[in-house]
Amino acid sequence: MFIILAKNLKSTPLPVADDPRWVRVVARDKSADGAFWYSVATTGVYCRPSCPSRRANPKNVQLHGTLDEARATGFRPCRRCNPDGPSPEAGNAAMVADACRKIERSEEEPSLAELADAAGRSAGYFHRIFKAVTGLTPKDYAVAHRAANIRQGLEDGVSVTTAIYDAGFNSSGRFYEKSTFMLGMTPTRYRAGGAHEEIRFAVGESSLGSILVASSQKGVASILLGDDPDALVRALQDRFPKARLIGGDHDYEALVARVVGFVEVPALGLDLPLDVRGTAFQQRVWQALRDIPVGRTVSYAEIARRIGAPKATRAIAAACAANNLAVAIPCHRVIRKDGALSGYAWGAERKRALLDREAARGGTVKDNALRSSRA
Repeated sequence: MFIILAKNLKSTPLPVADDPRWVRVVARDKSADGAFWYSVATTGVYCRPSCPSRRANPKNVQLHGTLDEARATGFRPCRRCNPDGPSPEAGNAAMVADACRKIERSEEEPSLAELADAAGRSAGYFHRIFKAVTGLTPKDYAVAHRAANIRQGLEDGVSVTTAIYDAGFNSSGRFYEKSTFMLGMTPTRYRAGGAHEEIRFAVGESSLGSILVASSQKGVASILLGDDPDALVRALQDRFPKARLIGGDHDYEALVARVVGFVEVPALGLDLPLDVRGTAFQQRVWQALRDIPVGRTVSYAEIARRIGAPKATRAIAAACAANNLAVAIPCHRVIRKDGALSGYAWGAERKRALLDREAARGGTVKDNALRSSRA
């Protein structure tokens, strides 16, 4: 008799409010979608855990381990979260993927209205979802795709004119208006790997190791940190394989000294003309980094929110890793949401040292910044 009673007690389900799954429903946890479903007696519907509808009273809720169990209640599927089909996020991702393919296949850049109409959405809604998924507006995506086609064509050795028209520009004039922004230099110079471009550089020493600073005619194009000066010069050569590298004179070494001074005393500030070369998305991220005050840190998620791409945290991290302008574009001020330092192209120890100096001398206590980033 005791054995039968114990067995019955063991099979008695927990009250919904005490079931760990209910916490995920309250949090509208999207990662729980597909793991279980729930139904609500008072509304006669069943939902996925992330359903945005008003939270039900747990006394009126049943939790179901399978979709078939939820359907067996006889209730109807919720119209807001569509528990029988793909999640809204998956649907939006598929919609944006279709739009990206349409942009890539089109000879002429499709308008926002055309893309939204093909997706069956309003222009405003489509624009917002596209940016949330990709981190770019449809127009920026089209520009980035064309730029990639131009780069590929030039690297494959086709003529500049052929590359321009293959990328979808119907006139060379329209392309040349944007060529420097898209490529970082003229198309002829890009095809030549930076040939005939003059890059001045010099290497200085700081308490964090060697610092290489290099400039084009437009502005500072590289600031690299490391332990071996020769390795930094080789990295510069790899980046500009056909450019003419010119060792800096006394005046240029003074510029390097300014960078070294900023590393040692962040409160001095660093206001330099920059030659920033990157994709449209990278440049948006890098501009957001430059807006972080000395002595403060933010999370990758916060940068994603600031540029209007809240789901692009991985792309944010990739843009930080692609930064060739250490300290001038302060990617060291971006940390993980839990306060951990995460990666840094020039080493975690240098990142910690930079943050410690900025916190001590930049007028803001780092611990407060870290707590703020966790909030």
